[in-house]
Amino acid sequence: MSRHVVRQMVPLFHSRLQILGAQLRPLSSAAEVSSPDAIHMTENCVRRLKELHATESSNKGKMLRLGVETGGCSGFQYVFCLDDKKNSDDRFFEKDGFKLVVDNVSYDFVKGATVDYVEELIRSAFQVVSNPSAVGGCSCKSSFMVK
Repeated sequence: MSRHVVRQMVPLFHSRLQILGAQLRPLSSAAEVSSPDAIHMTENCVRRLKELHATESSNKGKMLRLGVETGGCSGFQYVFCLDDKKNSDDRFFEKDGFKLVVDNVSYDFVKGATVDYVEELIRSAFQVVSNPSAVGGCSCKSSFMVK
């Protein structure tokens, strides 16, 4: 290649590398929730977390932890709990001051998902209502299959 061609291509590669570098930043803080890989909480989810914090003093300051385990009807199942522990591999997502935390392994199964709190006649529970990593699941929405 001639030097002239190389000089013309360097700015193009430089700008593409900057764009790629911005896309590959790790999603590890609550400030980056606008990313398409962020985990989102619905208004119902936040409302229920507010209620749990207000009704029981032992829940104050606890985060909603979402985990994925093997099992369930479809191969993997969602697990929710209130937790105050922070692990080094956790990813945090925040809405209206309430935090959702996901460990790094589970995050690979739920990135881009939306968490809701659903009240039905037979049960009330936190649920993942949309998960781009899932290709199917059971009717109770507590387990799923991955792509």
